[in-house]
Amino acid sequence: MQSANMLLRKIVRSSTLPFAARYGMKKDLFPLSRTLSLSLCLKQDRSCEPSEKLDLDEWKKVMKSGLQEEVSETVSEPKELSSLAAARETLEMWRLAGRAVPENISEEQLKTFMECPSKSAKKKYLKYLHLKELHKKNDRRKMEEKRERRLEAQDQTSKTEETKKNSLVCMWSSTMDKAYNWRAAQSMIFGQPLVFDMSYEKEMSLREVTNTVRQIVLSESCNRRSVDPFHIHFCNFKDDSLYHREFIKQYREAWDKLLITVTDQCYTEIFPKDKLIYLTADSPKVMKTFDHDKIYIVGSMVDKSIKTGVSLARAKRLGLETAALPLEKYLLWSTGAKNLTLDQMMHILLTLKDTADWKKALEFVPKRKYCGFVNRPVTELKKTLHLMNTLKLGKGREEVQKQFAKSYPKKYKLK
Repeated sequence: MQSANMLLRKIVRSSTLPFAARYGMKKDLFPLSRTLSLSLCLKQDRSCEPSEKLDLDEWKKVMKSGLQEEVSETVSEPKELSSLAAARETLEMWRLAGRAVPENISEEQLKTFMECPSKSAKKKYLKYLHLKELHKKNDRRKMEEKRERRLEAQDQTSKTEETKKNSLVCMWSSTMDKAYNWRAAQSMIFGQPLVFDMSYEKEMSLREVTNTVRQIVLSESCNRRSVDPFHIHFCNFKDDSLYHREFIKQYREAWDKLLITVTDQCYTEIFPKDKLIYLTADSPKVMKTFDHDKIYIVGSMVDKSIKTGVSLARAKRLGLETAALPLEKYLLWSTGAKNLTLDQMMHILLTLKDTADWKKALEFVPKRKYCGFVNRPVTELKKTLHLMNTLKLGKGREEVQKQFAKSYPKKYKLK
């Protein structure tokens, strides 16, 4: 008996009662559902247990309880949600049937659709929404196409401008290269010689040789672009040396086309000794002016350990005149050694050759090495620095005043 009641409850909940609760046929459909479920239950119970009898009172209780539960569940659901879901289902059915229905519709539009008085009004409203959606899609597509065309036009204009610029740059560079090469060719005939001593390969490591070659390449390009270039000589240059291999790495095919003189001879064998001046930072003689009749020699060496006296000893062995740049005379040197790179030396010599102005020439010295240009004599500057150091160390003020009174006029005295 209990199994029959459970089976009746399942059948009522699953089939009959939801249908009746949804479509509003609870009272009329209840007797039919009761008879159908009762007949099914009786058939199953008779087939299984033919001797068992059905308790009608219990069956009525079960049916009433199930009906009350289903009705309470359906009443608890909001009517608006069910109506919106039904409207969406009808729209989906119309879309599948091929009618003009919008793809995306909001809840407000659904409510207005449900409030339409007739079916024709609903169809017209849906057609209006469908056309509106199509217009929006077309406008969006046109905007995207316009944006793509604008981007393509910008790309084309940028490409044309780049090609024009590249063509102009190529023409300018080619003409300027021709002009520079013409000047370098003239310097090989009429220009002042400048010698790079390439005999320091054994004094350097492979990395130092590479740095030296890079600085010489910069010096050569700077010289070639100047107004009045030097005639560069690479003396004591050996074939298949470290210098030679590094130059081929830097210049490649242009190495054989350089407008310079490369020889394995010493500069004393090519030029007279009385015209040669070896530029070295270790020289006791300071260079005062640039002489256009002299031939200056620059040692092609980059030493990280700063080996002092190497180039000076070589110049003395060959009996050559030496000179150093007047750095202390024009610059207030702060830190570091007074050795300059080869490209800096080339800039300084070219500026001296063109302008004969030491202040302009020494602007190529790195600014980290000096505090500024000297406006007063060097001895006075040294005295002021010494006095400043004594003040920092905390010496007596009277001694400092005495030193200032001896070395400076009254306007420089401390009050």
